[in-house]
This record gives sequence, C-alpha cells and structure tokens, in this order.
Amino acid sequence: MDESTVAATFCATLVDEWARGGVTDAVVAPGSRSTPITVALARDHRLRVHVHVDERAAGFLALGLGLATGRPAVVVTTSGTAAVELHPAVVEADRAGVPLVVCTTDRPPELHAVGAPQTVEQSGLYGRSVRAMVEPGVPREDAAWSWRSLGSRAVLDATGRCPGPVHLNLAFTEPLLGQPGPLPPGRADGAPWHRRVPMPPSAGVSEELRGRRGVIVAGRGSEPLMVGAVAEAYGWPVLADPLSGWRGPGPMTIAGFDLLARSEAWAEAHRPEAVVWMGARPASKVLAAWLRDVEIQVVVDPTGRFADPHRRAGDLVDGLLGAPDPALAPPEWLLAWRAADDTVQQVLQDTLGEGLTDPAVARTVAGAVAGGSTLVVSSSMPIRDVEWFGGTTEARVLANRGANGIDGVVSTAVGVALTGVPTVALVGDLAFLHDTNALLGAANRDVSLTVVVVDNDGGAIFSFLPQADALSAEDFEALFGTPHGLDLVAVARAHGVDAAPIESLVDLAAAVAEPAPGVRVRVVRTDRQANVGVHQRLYAAVARALGDL
Repeated sequence: MDESTVAATFCATLVDEWARGGVTDAVVAPGSRSTPITVALARDHRLRVHVHVDERAAGFLALGLGLATGRPAVVVTTSGTAAVELHPAVVEADRAGVPLVVCTTDRPPELHAVGAPQTVEQSGLYGRSVRAMVEPGVPREDAAWSWRSLGSRAVLDATGRCPGPVHLNLAFTEPLLGQPGPLPPGRADGAPWHRRVPMPPSAGVSEELRGRRGVIVAGRGSEPLMVGAVAEAYGWPVLADPLSGWRGPGPMTIAGFDLLARSEAWAEAHRPEAVVWMGARPASKVLAAWLRDVEIQVVVDPTGRFADPHRRAGDLVDGLLGAPDPALAPPEWLLAWRAADDTVQQVLQDTLGEGLTDPAVARTVAGAVAGGSTLVVSSSMPIRDVEWFGGTTEARVLANRGANGIDGVVSTAVGVALTGVPTVALVGDLAFLHDTNALLGAANRDVSLTVVVVDNDGGAIFSFLPQADALSAEDFEALFGTPHGLDLVAVARAHGVDAAPIESLVDLAAAVAEPAPGVRVRVVRTDRQANVGVHQRLYAAVARALGDL
C-alpha cells in the first residue's frame, strides 16, 4: 500500500475500535493535517460527527458529551496552535474525571525543528493532565498488528478506574487523502480489542461509625445508590451538593447545608461526631471549615483520587462502605436536621420575594427545570448560588468543577444538549462572554438548549473577597469588577441565536420549565453592587429563624 492508503487504513481501524468500545460522538475542528482521521470518522456512520470551527470550543463541546454520557467523545484538531487550544478542556477533563479522547494531528518528524509552518512541539503537550499519551509516528503497514490495540487502549485508558483524557498525537505525511484498504482483523464477536475485567468492590470501615451522630457529604462523582444505602444504614442526613445526583426531595436530603453551617449557634449545637465524604467537595468553604476538625472522617472514592484537601481523613475507602446492623444514630439527630433544613427553605422562599437578585435567579432556575432535563451551571457565583439557595431540584445538575474555570461552559452545555436531553445552562455574564464562540453554528444544531445569563455587568464573586474593601472603588472596578457594558441580547442575536431579556422571576421560570427546540439565550439583569447585601440579609434571616427553632 502507498502512504495515503496506509494512513487511511490506520485511521479507519482506530475509528472501528472506538465504535466497538462504545464511542458514539466525535467533534472535529476543520484543518488540513487532520484530513485522514476526519474523513475516517465521517465515513463510519456508527459515530455522529459534530463540526466546530473553534478548537477551544470544540474541546469543551466534546467534554460536555463525555460529562453527560460517561462515554468518551473524540475531539480532533490539526497541528500547531490548534492543538494548544484544547488544553483548557483537557485540564478540566483531568480534574473532573471526564473521559475524553484527544486526537491531535502533526507533521512528520522530518518537518520538525526546520522551520516548517504550523509545527509546534505536541509531544507531551498536555503534561500530566492525561491518563496516557501515545505518539505512534507516521503509520507503517508493517505495524498494522498494533493498530487495533492502539485504538482500543485509548478508550480503555479514558474510561478506567479514574476516567479522564487520553492524548493521541498522530503524524501524517502528504498526500493526506486516501482510500482505506482491508482493515486488520478484529475480534469476531464485535467486541473491542481490549476489555477490562471489573474487580469486586472492597468492604470499607464501619464499626467506628456505629451509632454516631454523623453526616454524609455527597459531591460530584458520588454513587447515589451507595449514598442512599449508607444514609439509611446509619440514619444520617445527606448534605447534598447539586452535582451529587442526590439533590432531589427526600427525608434525608439537606439542601441548605451552607446556611446551616453559617448559623453559629445551630452549627455549634449540631456539630457531628463523624463525617463521610463521598465524591468531590462542595463549593462551600464555610461547610469545609465547620467539618474540618470532626474527629472521625472517612473519604469514599472508587476512583482512588481521594478528595481530602485538609488531610484529616483517617480512612480512605476505594470501594463500598460497609454498614453493620444495627448502626443507626439516635433518631432525634436526623429529625433535627430535617426540621432545620425545612426552616431554611421556608425562610428563603419568604425572604427572596419576587425581585431579580442572583440568589433568586438561581433558586428559580433550579426549581423550574423539569425532571428529565439537565441543568449545566457555570463556576463562580452561579454554582455557589445554586448550591446554597437552590433548594432541591428534579433536574440532573452538571458543571465544570474539576478545575473550576468559567471558560468553555456554554460549549460544554451544547455538548450536553447534543446527547438529546433538554438542557438549561445557568451562566454569569463573564462566563458567557468567555465562550461566545460556542454560539457559532449553534442555531443549526439539533438540540434543545436554553442559556440563562445572569448579567450583573462584571465579576460579582470578587465583591465577596477582601479586595473589595482593601482597594478604592475605582481600582476595584478596574482590576476585579471589570464591567463590560455590553448588550448581551445583541451579542447573542449577532450569532443568529434567539435571544431576549427576562423581566421577572415568573417569566424566568416559564422560560426554563418547558423545553423548546433550538438554542435560546435569555438575559437576566441583576445588581452587582447590591449582591453582597442580598446574601448577607439571607444569612441573617436564616440565623434568626434557626434561633427561634
């Protein structure tokens, strides 16, 4: 076979193994050097191919697909800075444990270090952020025996015990367009070349938790079935991060944990004797500080990437947490938590009123999104407001909380919506502006996505930091507040997307409650200058009510 035929056959083999391994979607950013793998993906109708002209947005779109499905999407770029643009999405996939197959294409070795155009050092480009980095070189016919293993291992490594991104850097020579020959034989049963044999879960600690007054903190990546089993076995409340999958209504679900921890008298009277951490930590620093010195701390994480930033956990469990019988805490323990959280939710309902404030917007959106839909929430203030004030929600909640960046969140939401699930995104104005390229071609995608933008004309989260008091108002606004002064409705419409302002909480609830075809942007204007005061009034109202309780 000539070189173009070898390359085409090599790429078709990789794609065949990806499909056998369960990959259903690929995201392609147009480029010349990536022609062999792009064409191979387009010719295999088992995979859907989504095209995006911006590599950075393409990376997050692929991330959204993986975040929603648990299956890795393949993202393909040409050589040069196109490959560099994927780095933010790779970092997020690493920290959040999202499976992703990153396929960058490259010039052959003889064109490196000689001033050839569009050639950068792509070997090891993403450092330690990838589960594996493979650079097989220009495809050779005599290495065809290895091709199926290469493709299969990419999926296997991306979906392992600790899921994440895998980087394939594929070099191709010209001519780049060829017809594939016969593929190396695959497994006759249609299975991928490599398969993982699951290991039985290990039994965790349990005896020292018997009868204790404890809490479960369930975060992103926790196993809902395990959370429920442990909560019932020990009779403990579940302090449920919205990303945990445990934020639906239930007798053990505590949504207002941040506000409870902020209420000093209540928190001191109800400090637990034990805490079991499942999954990633919530955003609340107040909760983390309150639980920091609890005597018995257990971290449960089947991935083995134990989230214990305070290094206080005595037991690190990488399987199931055992529950002896009987193990229940005193019944008044759970009852006290239930009564307190019900009080918090009532106070929020009564105090927020009908004004368009950041907490009210978060609570309205979280409560109005229909069950069966997905809510994608941006980092910075939106995820905190949903966590602290959002109450329970019937929707699945997702967010880029691995590296906690605000970049790429709209593209991530597009990727989530491409799975066919009605999707709502709640983002801040700066996160929206970071990723307006997500709207390129969005009007033509077969999705149902409503993007709610909280527009307070700048970076609201910085007003909660010491910088807000330490600097002059002028310096703070210039360096941290960063007002943009843009009409975000007009920005969205310039991309051909349906966009409109929202004038009331009633209109906001209606906008997100009923899924609609296409991509819509709805902009809610709030007052950044008043935002800190709104939060403080809510804290004070909750503390008073808990005192009365």
